[in-house]
Amino acid sequence: MPKMKTKSGAKKRVSFTGTGKIKRKHAYKSHILTKKETKRKRNLTHTALIDKADERNVRRTLAC
Repeated sequence: MPKMKTKSGAKKRVSFTGTGKIKRKHAYKSHILTKKETKRKRNLTHTALIDKADERNVRRTLAC
């Protein structure tokens, strides 16, 4: 059976912390920013961790 390939879209969107947790960026920070408040845009800048419920699926797409 061939090796499982890493999903290219997933590897571009997430990265790992030193302890093995998965980091992600917030959505809604790419366009139509004029109507959003500065505080909201600033809070979307920071990275977040993948939720525990989604972690198994994300690791599977990354073939870890």
